[in-house]
Formats: sequence, C-alpha cells, structure tokens
Amino acid sequence: MNAKLKVEQLTKVFGRNPRSVLPKLAKGLSKEQILKETGHTLGVNKVSFEVAEGEIFVIMGLSGSGKSTLIRCLNLLNKPTEGKIYVDGEDIVHYDSKDLKAFRQTKAAMVFQHFGLFTHRKVIDNVAYGLEIKNVSQSERYNIARETLSSVGLQGWEDKYPNELSGGMQQRVGLARALATNPDILLMDEPFSALDPLIKREMQQELLDIQSRLKKTIIFITHDINEAFKLGDRVAIMKDAVIEQIGTPEEILAKPRNEYIQKFVQDIDRSKVLQAKNIMFKPSTLVSLKDGLKVAIKEMEQGGISSIFVLDNERRLQGLVTIDDAIRALKEDKSIKDILKQEFYTTDPETYMHELIPYATETKYPIAVVDENKKMLGIILRVTVLSNLV
Repeated sequence: MNAKLKVEQLTKVFGRNPRSVLPKLAKGLSKEQILKETGHTLGVNKVSFEVAEGEIFVIMGLSGSGKSTLIRCLNLLNKPTEGKIYVDGEDIVHYDSKDLKAFRQTKAAMVFQHFGLFTHRKVIDNVAYGLEIKNVSQSERYNIARETLSSVGLQGWEDKYPNELSGGMQQRVGLARALATNPDILLMDEPFSALDPLIKREMQQELLDIQSRLKKTIIFITHDINEAFKLGDRVAIMKDAVIEQIGTPEEILAKPRNEYIQKFVQDIDRSKVLQAKNIMFKPSTLVSLKDGLKVAIKEMEQGGISSIFVLDNERRLQGLVTIDDAIRALKEDKSIKDILKQEFYTTDPETYMHELIPYATETKYPIAVVDENKKMLGIILRVTVLSNLV
C-alpha cells in the first residue's frame, strides 16, 4: 500500500499536565482509570494506522470514542501529546507555524459538521476563501470557485448567501470550499450528520461521485455504521480512545474481532454493503466463439449446468447458450453464433447487492459481471442474491 498518511502510536491527553499521564498509559490504565486517578481526559490512546493515496478511510464510533479528537490531530488542531503523523513520509507533528500554515493551505483541507460558512459572504466568496488567503488574484480564484461549485452541483448559486440555501446545499458549499484549494487530503468530521436522511443519502452519493473523478485521500468521521460501510474503502472502529478493528466492510462483517464489533455490525443490511465484486465468482465453465457447439455441450454436461456464457478471444462477453438450444442447433447444423441469447442481466463490479435483487427475481440465468469493456469478470448466482431476502 502506498501510504499517503501514516499514524504511529498517536496519543492525545487533555488536562493540565498531559505528559504526566503517559507512564500510566504505558502500564495499561484505561480511559476511565486515567480520569479517576489524574483528572485528565484521554482522547486518543496509542492509535496507529495508514491511509493509502486515493482511499476513503472512515473512522467511526459512538460519542466519546475519540474519533473527532483523532481527526483534529491530523491537521494539528489538536496537538498530539505523543506519537507521529507522517504525510508523504514527513512527520508533521513538530511543524512550526509557517510549515503548519502551508500544510493546511495546500495539503489538507477540512469539512466540518455544521458547514462553518461565513454568513456575511456570498457563496462564491466562501468557496474562494482558501484561495484568497493564499493571495490568488480575484479573477483566478473566482474562476476556480465557479468550476468547483459546478462540480458539486451548485452552478448558478454563486451570488446567494448561505442562509438562502438548504442544509444540503450549504454542505455542498463547504465541500466546494475544501476542494477549491485542490488539497491532497480531505478531512471530513461528521459532515452529513446534521442533514435530513434523504439529503444525507444524496450527499453520500455526491461524495462517491466526486471521489470517482478526483481520487482524493479522504479521512471521514461518522457515528453511523451504515454510512461508514457505504463510503469506506476501509473502516476503523473506535471505542474508548482506541481502535478496536480496521478492515474493509466485508472483512469486518465476516470476521468481527470481538463482541463489541459483533454488536455493532449485527443489524447491518449486508445487501447495502456487499457489492457485485464481493459475491461474484469466476466460473469454471466458459466457452469461446471458436469452440463450437460440441464443446459448449460438453462443458455444460461436465459442469452440471444448463446454460453457459460465450466469450470472444479477448474475453469480452458475447452472449449465452442454453443446453436445449445447443442440442437443437447441432441437429440443424447451426453455429454457436446463431443461437446466442442476450436475455440475461449484466452488472459492473461496484453495483450493490440490493440493486441486483430485481434482476435476480426476473432472470432464469446467472448475472454476468463485466467491466467497462464488456470483459467477463465473474458471475453471480441468483440464489446468492435471493437468499438475502429470507
């Protein structure tokens, strides 16, 4: 993994003398014991993780788990008590004020929960603010701001004030402001938690759409496990200032590390977490156009199946052949091309399982998973999808 950000043994203690608590942490005292014995609050306790370039890394946990404290350490809004934070291989913990200012202006931008917009400034001036403090000319920063607003679906709203916008639109402005400076890293602290459920879902999809285009490195904070599993390439679950488990949504669902994680994921709708690429498998029986009907019949017989997908020489999906059609065509001296069926469903590997349910209820055949060039990646059996309804 090409790590854009690497955190090593990061600790944050709040109180009069934070470093005096470190020997007690070394002895394994808990957050509650630290508070009782010293009056200090443990925000983050020896946390380590890496985030790959272009990854959405979600940190989730309940209130008081330490997730917001942690993300504020990553741009030094919270000064760590101990530990290291590497960005592009450089430890930022000991940056002076000049280096830190440059880091926040160019490397890492933050999107806050409650938008953080300037109510006295128009939308375009809010978006252009980061460029303004970098002394970018007005014409250039306005051009960049307009382009960025367009990218988040707010073209035409440049001259409005924040109070003229809905909550979802205000959050889009906050996202646009962060993107306008073209940072490498986006830090997002529960950005959608104040939004209505419908708008929240729209913003989640908006973020995924933007990420598919821009490939930013995103650290996203949430208390909502459904949101975490929808957005995260990997998810870190926090409790009492420590990370309990890190993994892909599929890994955490399949192998929860402890009872706490197990309780967290027990009510998850797996059909909204698992994608086609997670449930497909590579079929052992496929045929090529050049193979002919006898080969197709033999493959179906040996595989114990009644239909088979047909590919060309570059593994592009051409169609499907059934055993009945193949036997009839052989008697009628037809070719495999003559009997190719197209009455089956295809999907891309990123499609969520719940989106496949209507296809699985209608089709008689497996669902083919293909890439943008129609190359065959795998198949999904109807039973795999439909069993989720039980």
